[in-house]
Amino acid sequence: MHHFEYHNGELHAEDVPLSKIAAEVGTPFYCYSTATLVRHYNVFAGAFDNHAAQDKPLVCFSAKANGNQAVLTTLAREGAGIDVVSGGELARALAAGVPGERIVFSGVGKTREEMRAALEAGIYQFNVESEPELEALNDVAGSMNVKAPITIRVNPDVDAQTHEKIATGKAENKFGISWGWARDVYARAGAMDNIQIVGVDVHIGSQLTSLDPFAAAFRRVAELVQTLRDDGHTIDRLDLGGGLGIPYDELTPPHPDDYAHMVAQVVGNLGCQLIFEPGRMIAGNAGILVSDVIYVKQGENRRFAILDAAMNDLIRPSLYDAHHGIIPVKAPDSSSTYETYDLVGPVCETGDTFAKNRELPVLQSGDLVAFLSAGAYGAVMSSTYNARPLIPEVLVNGDQYAVIRPRPRIEDLIGLDRIPDWLKD
Repeated sequence: MHHFEYHNGELHAEDVPLSKIAAEVGTPFYCYSTATLVRHYNVFAGAFDNHAAQDKPLVCFSAKANGNQAVLTTLAREGAGIDVVSGGELARALAAGVPGERIVFSGVGKTREEMRAALEAGIYQFNVESEPELEALNDVAGSMNVKAPITIRVNPDVDAQTHEKIATGKAENKFGISWGWARDVYARAGAMDNIQIVGVDVHIGSQLTSLDPFAAAFRRVAELVQTLRDDGHTIDRLDLGGGLGIPYDELTPPHPDDYAHMVAQVVGNLGCQLIFEPGRMIAGNAGILVSDVIYVKQGENRRFAILDAAMNDLIRPSLYDAHHGIIPVKAPDSSSTYETYDLVGPVCETGDTFAKNRELPVLQSGDLVAFLSAGAYGAVMSSTYNARPLIPEVLVNGDQYAVIRPRPRIEDLIGLDRIPDWLKD
């Protein structure tokens, strides 16, 4: 469910007409719904109310899905933790008011500087992904005379049945410790002076639309927990990552209630605190991208709607062949006629194509269209390719809205560069 609906013939974000935002902010822009963010977080977190095996689960929103400060602050006030994968995301989480004890640090390439900052912040745990990382963390913690709380991310070699670029749990992926090495690596960690083992971590991929891969991975992890306890390790936490999908197209992913029920059945007897890292499930359908039609161009065999949004603003279709629903901001009626379009952007790349053969009401220059399910991995992955400034982000709350990231001027973009002395007059 989301809060982008037609009212009086026009698409609204909650109670705000999108044409009003477009007129005042300009296009293209991202628009997020507070009501949807809050609802999705509480639906996910609430699904575990009846399934907590020990302590209350910690739900850490994945900042890589949407790192805007207003979005993080909105979720922090609902009690969300944050899953970070960089020092920058750590700083954002802290600035949003998230205490260290609600932050987990994932990622394969943590630097010593990032480790130090995380230890100073008192984060809940590091999800360690390699032996060199483990050694570096032990050294950094030792230099600070503290112990670093860790889980080790294990790779269960389970096919997540998702796009190959967002699958993370196969043996050939860069993430985590190989399954056959897990006991040895835990033994090494247990012998380190400045490492405190607290649990096990697993994350098999993103945008999963079936519970089967989750269940297969979690069953393997449950067996590992028992083995590690037999080896003398204290395993009190189980970080099950994120990955629950959203309905981008006609697929219907499992409801969080069904996911929670499966988790309880598979790992509920372990007595571990559960940690989750949802991102897309919370933010994906809480955001849209609004764009203007610049031209409609008739090709020899295809009709193109050329938009003012481009692949640098929303790269998912180009990078992942991702499907986004695209609808007109002005509601069609029973008398509307339809045409088939390829929707493309102005960037000088054939890959700057959002959709092919989409049937839409007849489009003209100046019409507004909205890309649905654009709240996750949209703005955070955008760039300034073709010297196109980043586009604004807007947050709606009821009948109010605010620009939460303004559109830079081209002068600001140029001003980031520096001319060396030998090129100056």
